[in-house]
Amino acid sequence: MLFAAGLGTRLKPFTNEHPKALAQVNGKTLLQRNIQYLQGFGINKVVVNVHHFANQIIDIVNENNGWGSEVIISDETAEVLETGGGLVKAIPLFGNAENIVVMNVDILTDLDITAMLQQHIHTNALATLAVTERETSRYFVFNNQNKLCGWINTKTNELKGIANFDEAVHKKFAFSGVHIINKKLFGLIKQQGKFSMVDVYLDLMKTNDIIAFNHSGNKFIDVGKPESIVKAEEMFQ
Repeated sequence: MLFAAGLGTRLKPFTNEHPKALAQVNGKTLLQRNIQYLQGFGINKVVVNVHHFANQIIDIVNENNGWGSEVIISDETAEVLETGGGLVKAIPLFGNAENIVVMNVDILTDLDITAMLQQHIHTNALATLAVTERETSRYFVFNNQNKLCGWINTKTNELKGIANFDEAVHKKFAFSGVHIINKKLFGLIKQQGKFSMVDVYLDLMKTNDIIAFNHSGNKFIDVGKPESIVKAEEMFQ
């Protein structure tokens, strides 16, 4: 699943008239790039949620026959549901898939989805989260077994899930916006309506294994701002 429903406010003025998924990097939209990126790992069926200028996404998918993939639209035009609500709305579209790769459409990376899936299956994780050791302000916190145990905002010192951050037993990683989710997770989500997957993970980590996949050696960029498109064009041809 590609999360493409967001308003993309950081990409203004482009997103005043277009969805962020159609921002271009070297002549290819983020949507096309990520559909073709997933194809490289044998993933040819993709759910895309839409809200902001939804018809532009639907039209380009139809015009290009999904760039060779089966693209299924999850329509959020009535209300944008954030990552958690968007995932729940799309559940009927996943068929009988055992594991689902989920990623933000404005992320570009060359991380190895096959290796991430192999780890996910080997650890029997409920969810596997792609992370890197990069500078940011909000981090997922993992214990020494690479299991999610909390969240920290280093600017405000807000903590969730843990009473304090102890470098002896905790590691903090920046989330890359790429997850692999086992279908068992769907029946465990208590939240309703509009909510973030971050809240779901912090809720479920107490009784389930949510594991880090560290891909710090890979190319990675969040194409969220106009200046990041210039950088992305240097990284991805």
